[in-house]
Amino acid sequence: MIGRMFRRHAGLTGILTAAGGLVLLAWLIRRLGAEQIWAGFRQVGWGLVPIVIVAGLRFFARAVAWRLCLDAPRTLRVRDAFTAVVCGDMIGNLTPLGPIVGEPAKAALVRRHIALGPAVTALAMENILYTLSAAAMIAAGMVALLFRFTLPPGIRDVSVISIAATLALFAIAFWLLWRQPALVSRALGRAFGRSPRGLQRLDRVRDVERELYSFASRRRAVLPLLALAEMSFHALGVLEIHITLWLMNGAAPPLMTSFILETTNRLITVVFRFVPLRLGVDEAGTAFITQVLGLGATTGVTLAIVRKARMLFWAAVGALLLVRRGLTPTNRQSAFGIH
Repeated sequence: MIGRMFRRHAGLTGILTAAGGLVLLAWLIRRLGAEQIWAGFRQVGWGLVPIVIVAGLRFFARAVAWRLCLDAPRTLRVRDAFTAVVCGDMIGNLTPLGPIVGEPAKAALVRRHIALGPAVTALAMENILYTLSAAAMIAAGMVALLFRFTLPPGIRDVSVISIAATLALFAIAFWLLWRQPALVSRALGRAFGRSPRGLQRLDRVRDVERELYSFASRRRAVLPLLALAEMSFHALGVLEIHITLWLMNGAAPPLMTSFILETTNRLITVVFRFVPLRLGVDEAGTAFITQVLGLGATTGVTLAIVRKARMLFWAAVGALLLVRRGLTPTNRQSAFGIH
């Protein structure tokens, strides 16, 4: 019953946020001129193909990172990990719950190849590393904005807050590694009580916590490769924006511009994860930053729409793969041991 109420609430939230995003997007297009935006999109033309390919390579980087987080002798084929990452991203982008449903779906999709426990643990580790790398990326972009451009007070405040939040995140991460507190299992212990099923779930959570805390000491040799995979994901994001702006404007933009726009995209993704496809908010946020960078708001909206086109392409691929593989609600729930 609680699950049905939660899904109903999530569905209503998704409809409302998507509708609000569409209204915001329509207002932006009307304000800036549909013809100008369409002209910029047409400039990209068949250049959308390499943009889509670069986006696919980003999925590949996350899939490789996930595989590297698995403890031997467990392993996962790159093809299976890639398929799961694409499908999970599709589910996360199209629903207001984002990673809450997208990440368990990844683990559920590979359960024929590897047990759920190790898959979920490796996925959790990869997500932690991705979060830290994304935070570092955002902070670096905000530092570049602060020192390279004259910013409005509001953007300057956001930049300072983002940098401070990143420093706090890394401080918390180091504290957790040093102290290794059983935060999640303690919280769940209070929620589940002392029932046999609750105790069984707590044992699973404690095992995951121990494996996560000991990952760095157990897998030191793989850490450089993991760092390379996560850095590749972000570098490919910069490349995607660089190619898009190059095609739109007929000349290569400064690399710093592409870097700042990608960090802005990461920030928008983190803050507005609950908005399906980041409708409207991506266009508005990107337009605001392109104005600050001297590129004009139309460039930002067009850039975000091109990004939306490649997101929809990979969402369609993910939907086809999901239908081919099959994923039931029971599969998704069992990824977190919920029945």
